[in-house]
Amino acid sequence: MSLKDTITEAVKASMKAKEKQKTATLRLITSAIKQIEVDERRELDDDDVITVLMKMVKQRRESIEQFTKGNRSDLAEVEEAELEIIKAYMPEPLTDTEIDTLIEKAIADSGAETIKDMGKVMGILKPQLQGRAEMGPVSGKIKAKLG
Repeated sequence: MSLKDTITEAVKASMKAKEKQKTATLRLITSAIKQIEVDERRELDDDDVITVLMKMVKQRRESIEQFTKGNRSDLAEVEEAELEIIKAYMPEPLTDTEIDTLIEKAIADSGAETIKDMGKVMGILKPQLQGRAEMGPVSGKIKAKLG
């Protein structure tokens, strides 16, 4: 079963269980998926759905940060609850050791020696890390190794 189908089934289950918060969050996910499908006139695969989920996770983290700064803990709590529901449908995150191993392999495979070769390394790593690691910290690790 595809990730999109899994989320659709979860919406039905949460509606039957009368879990309002979970249902609302899952509907946000399905709405975002459908919006892209309509806009681009194509069916999204699991990688595309993971990209949508990653974007939603990033939005929630930014909102939590802003609400916390604005002393709106009530709104931050809602965003945190949504974040946890969304993360349940993301792939298992990689450990730092696994990320370091993938970086070393990508550097070796691409023949990268300087910071100018970072694009080659990122090109190899991005498909492997999508949805499983945040690219910002990964980028910093690559710079440290090449710099």
